[in-house]
Amino acid sequence: MIDKFKQRETMKKVFKLEDEKKHPDRVIEAIKHEVRKYIKREKKKTLPEGVDFWKFECKSAIDDEEVKEIDFLEITKAIDEASIKKAKTLYLEIIATNGYKEKKENNEETETE
Repeated sequence: MIDKFKQRETMKKVFKLEDEKKHPDRVIEAIKHEVRKYIKREKKKTLPEGVDFWKFECKSAIDDEEVKEIDFLEITKAIDEASIKKAKTLYLEIIATNGYKEKKENNEETETE
């Protein structure tokens, strides 16, 4: 039996954006690759019964700023923003949660002629 209260998989990580041995662009690409790899791995997991898709809740913080929620589609923008600001660290948190499609209500009102 599947435990309904099982802890969800999360990625909580502080990435260092400065590495003496690597070019800054290569560090950014490595971070993006790691994030994409995590998301791909999570999407492959079987969905619990009644769940339509995996939904990802994301949070981000640059250096010592306050953690703020971001949209799933803005992850790469957050990484690029940290690079542009020449930040030293980037905190990313990605939580895979259950996603449900919105059910469309059938309007019984039809066009009257």
